[in-house]
Amino acid sequence: MSSQPSSDNSACPRCGLPFHCGVADARCDCFDMQLTPGLREQLAAQYRSCLCVACLKQLKDQAAAAQQ
Repeated sequence: MSSQPSSDNSACPRCGLPFHCGVADARCDCFDMQLTPGLREQLAAQYRSCLCVACLKQLKDQAAAAQQ
């Protein structure tokens, strides 16, 4: 995302489901997610805060399918 996404969220800005961003806890499930630089730029431009892991996985899969 941008330089430092907002981690103060209780709902994913994409799907609206509740989740906890763990970046302030020094451990978040997204730390293990491998996103392309292009997808990271797209997400930073589109969202001001973190997305839930389910949305990140879905967007990652969609981006990979689009490249095939």
